[in-house]
Amino acid sequence: MKKDSIFKRIFRFYWEGFQNMTLGKTLWLIIFVKLFIMFAILKVFFFPDYLKKFGKQPEKQEYVSGELIRRAINP
Repeated sequence: MKKDSIFKRIFRFYWEGFQNMTLGKTLWLIIFVKLFIMFAILKVFFFPDYLKKFGKQPEKQEYVSGELIRRAINP
């Protein structure tokens, strides 16, 4: 009798658990919908891309370092 590896047993444990869920599947669906709303939709409206106006990487770096210094001096 050959024992399966620990990873295989852990995977099978969770796989069988998720297959037998009824209410849990609905709860996981709600969790994924909420995460999608938080990260995909809210990001577009509340977190604009300020660095889009700069073309090259050195210009972006200069802007970010200048903002960090300015905010550290004038909190």
